[in-house]
Amino acid sequence: MSSVWRTIRGYIWWSHERGTLHYDIMVTLILVFVFFSPRVINFKDKPVERIPHPTGLMVVPDAGGGFIYEIPAAAVAAASDASVRDELRDIIEPISGAVAVTRYEAVRDAAGKVQTYKVWVQKE
Repeated sequence: MSSVWRTIRGYIWWSHERGTLHYDIMVTLILVFVFFSPRVINFKDKPVERIPHPTGLMVVPDAGGGFIYEIPAAAVAAASDASVRDELRDIIEPISGAVAVTRYEAVRDAAGKVQTYKVWVQKE
């Protein structure tokens, strides 16, 4: 009986010599735990949820060295060309700094309603 307790104590204190059967068993048990415990135990680790910008703005680089921003139409309330341009610039500037709107284009759905604005800008 003392031999059994000596073996158990050797497992607890990790005192078995390297290359012995008991050492190999300990290493195997550790590897089994590392690789199979996530399947059995719920560690509740999930990726952090990314919260998009409130306007849902998307940025794509263009060939001319500038950027193309896609801004939802709901973020823009203006009606005239100058006020739409100013509002689009006001939405973009907090994100990317001082920019000049070179042009913009309204993207419409099949019914003709404006869905998004594509805005081409250059850094100032």
